[in-house]
Amino acid sequence: MSMLKIESVKVSYGAIEAVKGVSLEVRKGEVVTIIGANGAGKSTLLKSICGLEPVAQGRIIVDGKDCTGVPAHQRVAQGVAMSPEGRGVFADQTVRENLMLGAYSRRSSGAAALNTSIEREFARFPRLKEREHQLAGTLSGGEQQMLAIARALMSEPRLLLLDEPSLGLAPLIIKDIFDAIRQLRDAGLTILLVEQMAKQALGVAD
Repeated sequence: MSMLKIESVKVSYGAIEAVKGVSLEVRKGEVVTIIGANGAGKSTLLKSICGLEPVAQGRIIVDGKDCTGVPAHQRVAQGVAMSPEGRGVFADQTVRENLMLGAYSRRSSGAAALNTSIEREFARFPRLKEREHQLAGTLSGGEQQMLAIARALMSEPRLLLLDEPSLGLAPLIIKDIFDAIRQLRDAGLTILLVEQMAKQALGVAD
């Protein structure tokens, strides 16, 4: 069954057509990867899926529901979350506070449930536990990438979008990141992965 279906999507920046009629499908529990050079439109496509860029033409369907015109915050509630290119952590907030912000759509769940989710992410990324009360802006690039992924997972998505998770990281950290992606895949999470490192991406993709 399809978790994500994109039908002839076009996205433009003024007169520049950044995404030119892309169609793809990601079935539930799959990891699908998009590989391409800088400027190919990969990040723009992900932004259109999560509602950060408007679609000029085409449709985006998540779990059978057309969400083409749905605002980004409502797509989070529908089960879509993204770890963006460049990480985008809240630099002046602690690691724990960043994770809590990732769970904003679940704020009515109660403190116990949110703490359980935070501990789950600390178990997945032990370095974050060690730096729980440290400002995110003082973390290394690899630690910030772990935090960006963990923050996205705090919303308990059914579809996780990962934009260049290896960007600018040391080889050992890249291995840790892709090990985490494998764990998420094995747990049944649906993932759309944008990468330039083809070997690593194809190693985890269906």
